[in-house]
Amino acid sequence: MALLIFIGLAVFSSWLIAKSCDGFEDAADYLGRNMVEGTKGATINAVGSSMPELWVTFIYLFLFRDTTGFSGGIGTTAGSAVFNSMVIPALVILAVLIKNRDTLIQVSKKVVLRDGLTLIFAEYILIATLGDTLYWYHGFLFMMIYVAYAIYIITRHKLNNGSGNNIQPEAGNDDEADKNDDDEEFSGSKAMALLKVDLTHAVLGNDEIKSTSAYILLFISTTYIAIACWILVYACEHIGISMGIHGYFVAVILAAAASSVPDTILSIKDAKKGNYDDAVSNALGSNIFDICFALGAPLFLYTLIFGPIAMPPDMIDHIVELRVLLLILTIITFFLFLGFKKMTKTMAYLLIAMYMSFVLYVAARAGQVGFAEIIAKKLHFIQAIIQ
Repeated sequence: MALLIFIGLAVFSSWLIAKSCDGFEDAADYLGRNMVEGTKGATINAVGSSMPELWVTFIYLFLFRDTTGFSGGIGTTAGSAVFNSMVIPALVILAVLIKNRDTLIQVSKKVVLRDGLTLIFAEYILIATLGDTLYWYHGFLFMMIYVAYAIYIITRHKLNNGSGNNIQPEAGNDDEADKNDDDEEFSGSKAMALLKVDLTHAVLGNDEIKSTSAYILLFISTTYIAIACWILVYACEHIGISMGIHGYFVAVILAAAASSVPDTILSIKDAKKGNYDDAVSNALGSNIFDICFALGAPLFLYTLIFGPIAMPPDMIDHIVELRVLLLILTIITFFLFLGFKKMTKTMAYLLIAMYMSFVLYVAARAGQVGFAEIIAKKLHFIQAIIQ
């Protein structure tokens, strides 16, 4: 009964994250309305939809402290990165092709190369630099990688904006019409809207969105997401206790998938609008943010305040395996994106199969199943070569 209650809490937190990201999407659409396609997905959408991973890592690290906190945080960010790389593109493909199977889904190779290579580099650094003791400069290094990536993205956007190429039109009547179609006349107070997690109506009422209200909406949405993440972390820890397994394994699968709900929703909505570059760059850009900032910032602040984190040998083993497996799966996915001339259902099913294999391995590792032990040894061998 206790296990069912905590699973229910995890499901509720996922719903709350999903509802909260609706308001975030409205604000992000407005603030990124003039961005070049592929830029908005990699920046505003990626950062905003990765707020759950950032909050989950902060909560894990500062609530549970030291090794338990860090293992839960890296489990969530790395597991979310695997989910984003495989499940989100697969769902994007299926969501578009099921509705219209003749639709041609193509993603710019420049977007794949830009975000894919940056992600692979960040994951390589994650393997090469982290040892059995974690210091403040590890977190600082990862944050700087993301800062460099963000500066490059923004600089490219300004150059494209200056040349007048590929600029998306300002939000106009079409966006307003979609909003009117989706949102019926709001009846009730703004307080009631907040309780219903109808954040856009709670902030805007019947007014048009503007820059100030967009930032307020972002802040309120982020606050709701933080609350949902606290519930998620609490539920995942107790699910692990109820099942007699380390919370790290629950974080890799359950917390990672739940925290990726905003990324999934935003990518599918972008794809349905025909913004395929944004749909994919949101998933890949979110991974870069997860690995570099959602993990780096909490690690930097925690170690700066409380000192270095010393990892026990068994947890080091699990984290090493996860990092190497993440790099391998990312490289495979990267070449799939480059190799396929268009995104098809075959590619979607292949990506889902890869993710299910990942879930199977994590579950088997938690249960100390024989084949998982064999794979783990090979992953440690690869890690030794990289370092």
